[in-house]
Amino acid sequence: MAALPENLYSFLRSGFASCPGKPFLLRDGAATISYGDIDRLSAQVAGLLRARGVLPGERVVAQVGKSPLALALYLGCLRVGAIYVPLNTAYTAAELDYFLRDARPALFIGALQEQPDLAGLARAADVPVWLHLEDDDRGSFAEAVAATEPDADITTMAPDDVVAMLYTSGTTGRSKGALLTLRNLASNAASLQTLWGWQHDDLLLHALPIFHVHGLFVALHCAMLGGSSVLFHPRFDCAAVRADLHRATVMMGVPTFYTRLLADPAFGAASCHNMRLFISGSAPLLPASFEAFAERSGHRILERYGMTEAGMISSNPLHGERIAGTVGYALPEVRIRVVDASGRALPPGEIGEVEISGPNVFAGYWRQPEKTAAAFRPDGYLRSGDLGSLAADGRLTLAGRATDLIISGGYNIYPKEIENCLDALDGIAESAVIGVPHADLGEAVLAVLVPAGEPPDADQIMAALARRLARFKQPRRIVWLPQLPRNSMGKVQKQLLRERFAHSFD
Repeated sequence: MAALPENLYSFLRSGFASCPGKPFLLRDGAATISYGDIDRLSAQVAGLLRARGVLPGERVVAQVGKSPLALALYLGCLRVGAIYVPLNTAYTAAELDYFLRDARPALFIGALQEQPDLAGLARAADVPVWLHLEDDDRGSFAEAVAATEPDADITTMAPDDVVAMLYTSGTTGRSKGALLTLRNLASNAASLQTLWGWQHDDLLLHALPIFHVHGLFVALHCAMLGGSSVLFHPRFDCAAVRADLHRATVMMGVPTFYTRLLADPAFGAASCHNMRLFISGSAPLLPASFEAFAERSGHRILERYGMTEAGMISSNPLHGERIAGTVGYALPEVRIRVVDASGRALPPGEIGEVEISGPNVFAGYWRQPEKTAAAFRPDGYLRSGDLGSLAADGRLTLAGRATDLIISGGYNIYPKEIENCLDALDGIAESAVIGVPHADLGEAVLAVLVPAGEPPDADQIMAALARRLARFKQPRRIVWLPQLPRNSMGKVQKQLLRERFAHSFD
């Protein structure tokens, strides 16, 4: 983008300032929230934050559900220059205690329905102010906002000032707070609005949580910049989403949304005749799901690639070929390279670690300079921790996480290659391939499978794999589970599987 705004909220408001009466959040059985309503509500939140002494650069931690006032809290933080820290509503009291002690917020807003002892948690972590907000927009925070006059002032910020801190999932240790700047979020939103052809009359179906990059920054920033209306679902409910699809023009979701729609016999082309774009992200979309969805709906899902530390990185094209299993091309101003362990750029087609550079790359980890330094190459490229390969034309294909790499008998094995073979077999709904300790090989390949109907026996599976994979890549054991463990954004939690099956070859 040519020039960065002085505040992210003023940038987002530029997309809807001319239509204050237009519906913003459309909710089943609840009052519609217009753009003028959200502007006024966020100004009231800003007034409350200033009255409570929250200063620019201080953290505001929120573990709240999905509601208009929860969204206004985020926007109010932007207005005053506070750093917004959203937390997954599924976090336990013990996890919340860690986040509060680490973030050191000036204000904490939680939900008593999730954490009954909010006062005790805040007191133990030495948080000076806490309020509560429930899913129905009731609670002490709502009461305080209602009693506050709107404060129209918007704090001027520098491009590299931090506006949000999102904690990583912590699958390899304690969660780290990723610091996202005005430049990061504004540049990403501007690029996506253009790349995905956002239109003023788009109607976004939103069933994602708003404590995550996908639901908060990607989906809602695009809608606000476009001055578009949003079908604001509290969560993904297949029947409710299918019933609303005929009204929508855009839907963003995780792969689980699409597989659940496919499992609904009533879903088909008639359900989404008004749709122009389905987008998937936050976890890999299986090629089989991509093809099945295209056949049932007539729409080819647009898959993109992002991460907490960089927002969106690449996207399949709006106009052009969307290839199943790939995540498209780098966003404008974003550079992608694939390197070996020493940092040497690899030629097209070879698998290595994906590294990125651009205005979307975060400022670092909160209070963890050593981990920040380890995340970057000397020339400034961010080490994503993802494995992938680039085609000669720049199209990116992911091959899994670097932490998922299996080294068995001295050979590097990429689980994604094996998973693709397994997922293509009849009787297998999905798979997760992991490496577990093995006395002779160091690590052995173990396949965790979810059945689709009557599962094939192990001999059939191994015979099919033998035709497609070298012997050292083939699983040495197969186990079946009714479902794979996933986090809130649909990513398979392989670390849990590695822990569960760690002694399979003892």
